[in-house]
Amino acid sequence: MWIQKKLTLKPRPRGFHLVTQEIVAQLPELAGVGTGLVHFFLLHTSASLSLNENADPSVRHDFESYFNRAVPEKAAYFTHTLEGPDDMPAHIKSSLLGAGVVLPISAGRLLVGTWQGLYLGEHRDRAGARSLVATLNGE
Repeated sequence: MWIQKKLTLKPRPRGFHLVTQEIVAQLPELAGVGTGLVHFFLLHTSASLSLNENADPSVRHDFESYFNRAVPEKAAYFTHTLEGPDDMPAHIKSSLLGAGVVLPISAGRLLVGTWQGLYLGEHRDRAGARSLVATLNGE
C-alpha cells in the first residue's frame, strides 16, 4: 500500500518545536499500517525537520542557541540579503538539518525511541504555516 498526503503545520515563532502529535493527528492512515515506513518531507527552504529529544524543552532552546551562534545573522560574507537578515541563515540551517525524515511504522504507530520526537526548526522571524508531504508505504 502507498499513501501520500499533504499536511499543514500551524505557524510558529522562530525556534525548534516538537510537532510529532500535530503530524500524527493529520495522518489517521498510520493506524492501518502494521509494518512499514513513512517519509516526511518539508516543502520549505527556510525551515527544517529532524528527530531528537522530546521530553526536555531546554534541548530545543539549546538547539536554537547553537544554530544562531553557528550561523549568525548579518554576516558580512552573505550576499543573499534582500529578504532580511534571517533569510540566508535560515537557508543554511535548513540545509544543515535537512528537510526530510524517514521513520519506521509498527502496529499502526511511529516506531521511535521513548525520548524521540519530530522537530520543526522554524528559522525565520515571521513565518507562516508550513507544509509537508507524508508518504506511507507498508502493509
